[in-house]
Amino acid sequence: MAERPETRVLTGPDLKAFSKALSNPVRRDILSYLGEHGEANSTSVAKALGESTGTTSYHLRKLADLKLIAEIEERSQGRERWWRSLMTDIFTPPGLEMTADEREAALEIGALKMTQDLNLVVKAYAGYDTSAGWNQIYRSGLWLTKDQIAAFAEEYQTLLYKYVTEPGDRPPDSRRMAVRMVMLPDEGSGFALPAEADGR
Repeated sequence: MAERPETRVLTGPDLKAFSKALSNPVRRDILSYLGEHGEANSTSVAKALGESTGTTSYHLRKLADLKLIAEIEERSQGRERWWRSLMTDIFTPPGLEMTADEREAALEIGALKMTQDLNLVVKAYAGYDTSAGWNQIYRSGLWLTKDQIAAFAEEYQTLLYKYVTEPGDRPPDSRRMAVRMVMLPDEGSGFALPAEADGR
């Protein structure tokens, strides 16, 4: 089981900076690449993304300024700098005080995430019958108190980190999996979710 990293709590100004940074598709692609490969330099990122090393170096530095990635100093030599992702546990707390432009930035980040998540859900359903068990879809409805919601979320995070592996420790038959959890009051949705988890 991997050690659970310390949670990074975002502020309103963080959200504005993140929104600006993540509006650039090259930066999103770099974060995705580092998330998959663990470590990389600008040359390997440039080759994978079809960009110049000058472009990827620039965007890597910008992501490092936001502490979304960090340089691996022991691997870096001269102009060849190596990087790793710091995107493991970033959290925006509920009830965060935000200015109007900070809230707009939060909504823009949410829209980017939701677009990606919607694409994942469509792919999961489209390939459900032919995925040989790789695609798993569960929906559920529960009655919970706010304390129970907090406990559920904490147990979920603990469960996730039970299965987190470092790039060099991944089983040869493993695949990168997208896992999402969303909890919100289900009021006025127009249809009832089942009382217990159900596949598909």
